[in-house]
Amino acid sequence: MATRVTESRSRRYDPAETRQRVLEAANLLFSTQGFAKTGTADIARAADVSEGSIFYHFGSKRSLLEELGRMYGERMCAAMEAGDRLEDLEPGITIARCFAYCATQKSWENIVNANCAGSASHGKMGLKSNPDAEPFYRASHEVVSAWVENQYRAMAKTFDLADLDTKIAAELTYAVVGAALDIAFAPDADEALRQRVEAETIRYVRTACGLPHQPKA
Repeated sequence: MATRVTESRSRRYDPAETRQRVLEAANLLFSTQGFAKTGTADIARAADVSEGSIFYHFGSKRSLLEELGRMYGERMCAAMEAGDRLEDLEPGITIARCFAYCATQKSWENIVNANCAGSASHGKMGLKSNPDAEPFYRASHEVVSAWVENQYRAMAKTFDLADLDTKIAAELTYAVVGAALDIAFAPDADEALRQRVEAETIRYVRTACGLPHQPKA
């Protein structure tokens, strides 16, 4: 009987809304109680959909985590782009926006910490140490790196950076910024440290890309 009630509730939502409800519920539960301790039945109850609809739309719990990683990456890219044209952006702008986004959006940090409970590791390194979270990391990595590569292509034209290998530069930037975020948002990091890390990350990446020095204020 409970299954029938759940199935009838799921019919109130169109497919797009069902997917979104599942994603938001999974994001909340994974970030508060961890991936391993969250079952698809828990997600279905929180999303007010049938458990079967989760498998229909996502295939498995791991695939759902991968989709969350893709969603996080897309939101990160939207925050870095902020409606601007790619050719009007460069690392001094996008990295600052990335840090601001991470300071206000805790989904990435919460999912990692929940999956790595009891571990002293943090951020990207915490994900790499836990195989359960690998789909989230991989998917977000692919989305963000692809966006950075496209932005670097536009930047290369704006600043006449003919020698810039945009694909390699994007991957290296992802690694550098990821390591910087680990330091800046570690549990014992204060605001002063975060500001220093952000400033040094911007300086480092801009220099590595061969951009001209920013004018003094």
